[in-house]
Amino acid sequence: MRILLAIIILILTTLNVQAKNIDYEQIYRDLETPKVKYIHDIDPGEYYDTQNSTWSPYPLFRLTSPMYFKDIEIEPGYYLLTPREYKGDWYMLFKEAGKIKYIVPVYDREIVPVTFYDDNLPQPKLAPTQKIHLKMLDIMGKVMPSAKRKPTPKTYLDVTDLDNNFVSIIIYWGDYRYYTIFRTIRL
Repeated sequence: MRILLAIIILILTTLNVQAKNIDYEQIYRDLETPKVKYIHDIDPGEYYDTQNSTWSPYPLFRLTSPMYFKDIEIEPGYYLLTPREYKGDWYMLFKEAGKIKYIVPVYDREIVPVTFYDDNLPQPKLAPTQKIHLKMLDIMGKVMPSAKRKPTPKTYLDVTDLDNNFVSIIIYWGDYRYYTIFRTIRL
């Protein structure tokens, strides 16, 4: 039994070590500058994502210094990060004031682990009147299915500073996480 446990731990640690030996510089070099353009810089999928929400379901990213992806310079500011698929490829849209300002390719897309959001997102602390209000809305949704509230997709943003002036941004949106990579200095 102990030998089996030791073998499992050994396999998991070697997989973990292999996962950390990612050549970010090669990934960055292999990615191409996107040629995707949107009419009037408007995201056509935004309406469908926000029609059941009071606020934007996309993660808000505050950038305090410029970042670079090849010949694209992303200026400091506040951006809503939105993953979109175009002709089989995934891109990250940087939106400012409802308009697409930058488009950057996504180099990897994975399914989010089942308990990730429960482990990393704080649960809201509600007053007793808020709890009663939400319970009433849930009851209304059970009585009249057309009045049932649809949950907004859960989001999370993870930014990691890597070696050699690289920055990794992982956007968790709904059931998937999207990986992008940038540089802090221009090549």
